Amino acid sequence: MLVANAWIEFPLRRATNIRWQQLSIDKTARAQQKHQQPVCLWFTGLSGSGKSTIANLLEKRLFEAGRHTYLLDGDNIRHGLNRDLGFTEVDRVENIRRVAEVAKLMVDAGLIVIASFISPFQADRQMARQLFPTGEFVEVFIDAPLAECEKRDVKGLYAKARRGELKNFTGIDSAYERPTQPELRLDTCLMSAETCVEEIIRSVLNINPVV
Repeated sequence: MLVANAWIEFPLRRATNIRWQQLSIDKTARAQQKHQQPVCLWFTGLSGSGKSTIANLLEKRLFEAGRHTYLLDGDNIRHGLNRDLGFTEVDRVENIRRVAEVAKLMVDAGLIVIASFISPFQADRQMARQLFPTGEFVEVFIDAPLAECEKRDVKGLYAKARRGELKNFTGIDSAYERPTQPELRLDTCLMSAETCVEEIIRSVLNINPVV
């Protein structure tokens, strides 16, 4: 292989030159140190459905209760780890793949991870789920109709998409595949953000009370 006018006779073979390094401290030990059950709470829903508001409020409540958490937010991740990705279908798939791997590492660290992403494709959410043992991945569908999300539209994104200024926008010219069997569905037309948080704490995390 010729690189910068020099020949490399033995190119790197990543698939055969790496192996899993066994570590002394495992997930169980990390979780016991933190006195909690690590889990990935995967929030999915349209832009404007209330994912970020609920996720932020939930982390605040858990943090105040002494839980060890981390919130992975879709917009924030695209400022760093995934800033090289756009919004084509291929890029969306890679976006979720990277986030899922990060969430897996954080759960391995013993954390309660809140991942808040539109994650529009069922196959991608299933891919994320399969990275975790049974019970460690909880899909939370933040449900609100498209019309309601457009009314909220605090970022003005739907308006731009309707005018053709924003391509591949979920709900307008890119599909959103509704979860068919989420562990929890929260209707934000009927429930306040505070009520949604209480329901997650009660029915998913089984923490009572959190003050």
